[in-house]
Amino acid sequence: QVQLSESGGGLVQAGGSLRLSCAASGNIFSSSTMGWYRQAPGKQRELVATITSGGTTNYADSVKGRFTISRDNAEKTVYLQMNSLKPEDTTVYYCNATFGRVYYWGQGTQVTVSS
Repeated sequence: QVQLSESGGGLVQAGGSLRLSCAASGNIFSSSTMGWYRQAPGKQRELVATITSGGTTNYADSVKGRFTISRDNAEKTVYLQMNSLKPEDTTVYYCNATFGRVYYWGQGTQVTVSS
């Protein structure tokens, strides 16, 4: 069983930075594609960024150039460095692990960007 635990959310002013972390349990981390998603109330969950086991990254257009996803396989942790934050980035961010056709989700962490 895989468990994902996010941390690092909080309140920041527009233009500021936050770093989200997601620690994984289990032994599939290094073989999994890891990702960050976000979901605002009443909206569908949307992709923010993903990183494959080989290190290939993918970003939503809305965060390109501002957010960076990275992973540490030894620590079983994936990070999301968020810079130049905007009020529209405010929502709950979820960590995801995809292993084949199996998906795992964390409980989410709130990010609030004040204007």
